Amino acid sequence: MAITLSASDPLSGTPAAPRLSTPQVWGILLIAPYVLVFLAFVVYPVGYGFWLARAPSNYVALANDPIFARAAVNTLIFLVIGINLKMLIALFLSGFFVQQRAWIRWLSVIFILPWAVPSIPTILSVRFMLNPEWGVVNQLIFKFTGDDGPNWLNDPAVALAMAIGVHIWKSLPFWTLILMTGRLAISQDLFEAADVDGANWWQKFRFITWPSMQPLYLTCTLLSMIWTLGDFNSVYLLTGGGPADLTHVLSTLGIRYLRLDQLNLAMASIVCAMPLVLPLVYFMMKRLSR
Repeated sequence: MAITLSASDPLSGTPAAPRLSTPQVWGILLIAPYVLVFLAFVVYPVGYGFWLARAPSNYVALANDPIFARAAVNTLIFLVIGINLKMLIALFLSGFFVQQRAWIRWLSVIFILPWAVPSIPTILSVRFMLNPEWGVVNQLIFKFTGDDGPNWLNDPAVALAMAIGVHIWKSLPFWTLILMTGRLAISQDLFEAADVDGANWWQKFRFITWPSMQPLYLTCTLLSMIWTLGDFNSVYLLTGGGPADLTHVLSTLGIRYLRLDQLNLAMASIVCAMPLVLPLVYFMMKRLSR
C-alpha cells in the first residue's frame, strides 16, 4: 500500500513552507504604501535623472560651457571659505554662549533666530537691504558719509562674498548649538585642575577643550560640507546666480539649464557634483561607525 507524505510531515524530508504570521502580514500591508511612495517619488525621479544624464555628449557640453566651470570654482570657494570660517566662528561662539549668565541666555535667543526663521523671508530681506537705490544699507551709508553706497550684488566677487556671508549667518546658530553640547560634555574637573595649575584660557582650550571636541568638530565639518553642497537658498535667493550667471554654484546651476530648456544638462550638472558628495558621505559614515 502506497503511503503519501505531506509537505509538513517530518518523514518526507522536505521542510514545510513558512507561513507569515498575522502581525507580519499587517506589517507588510502597512509599510507597502510607504514603499510605493518611495519608489514613485525618490527612486523613479533619481533614476530618470541619471537616465537623462547618461549621454557623454552632455558632459562635453558642460565642459565647453564657461558658466559650468565658473560654477564649479564658486562651489569650491564656497566650501573652503564658507565652511571653515563658519565652523571656526561656531567653535569660539560655543565657548561664549556656554557661560551661565542671564544676559547671555537672552542674547542666545536672538542669536538663534536666523536659523529658526524660514530661509525665503530672511534671505530676501537681506537682498532688499542691499538694494543700491532704496536699500537700508546704502541709505545709512549716504546718511553718515554723504556718498552713494556700492552696488553690492553687481560685482561677482562681492556678490559671492555676500552669499557666503548669508550662508554663515543663517546656519551658524545650528552648529554653535551642536558644539555647545560638546563643550558641556567635558568634565569640569579638568578645568578645575587646570585652574589649580595656573593655566590660562588658551592653555585650557589647547590641552582640554580642543582634544575633547576634535572628533565632534571634524564630524560636524564633514556633515556641513555635505549640506552646503546642496545649499540652494543662500545663492539663488540672494543673487539669482547673477550678475551675468557668474555667482552660480552647482546646486543652482541646474535651474539655469532648466530655464534654457536643457533638462539633460541640468541633470548632468547634478551628476557632476557626485564626485564631491560621495567621498564626503563615505568618510562621514566611516567616522560614525567607529
